[in-house]
Amino acid sequence: MAHDIVFFLAADDETAAATRPRGPGEAFESVTCRFIEPDSAIAEWDMYFEEPSADAPPVDQLLGWAWPDWVTAPLNDGVEVFALPQRLTRALANASSAELEELAGRWTTRLRSEDRDDMTDDDMLAVLQGVARLAASAVNTGGGLYSWSF
Repeated sequence: MAHDIVFFLAADDETAAATRPRGPGEAFESVTCRFIEPDSAIAEWDMYFEEPSADAPPVDQLLGWAWPDWVTAPLNDGVEVFALPQRLTRALANASSAELEELAGRWTTRLRSEDRDDMTDDDMLAVLQGVARLAASAVNTGGGLYSWSF
């Protein structure tokens, strides 16, 4: 489980990869959260928009879903940088408040069932709303949406 996660905007994969050593920092528009697995979150969000359902997906279905691509491969330090899929970025950019609320509820349910007492204290709806705002900006500027985690 990643301790620190930053969803951020970058012009391209090369720019996003350059954040690997220290994270995106204040130079990048971003949303932070803690104690989640960013790759499974990204996969779950993508699954939700491709196959909408208020119910959390079964673990085997989630594990079989297309997971995000690494911009920088993980090393022994645990730092990862992922690119969110373009279709997910567009879906988040166009998501309604109701869709984000339903997805946040589903995501929270899955996290509670897996993490129990170790679940993040972050407001999952606020995280999704922030990432959706970043996605809208990425769509409007032609940049990309990324996740840095440690």
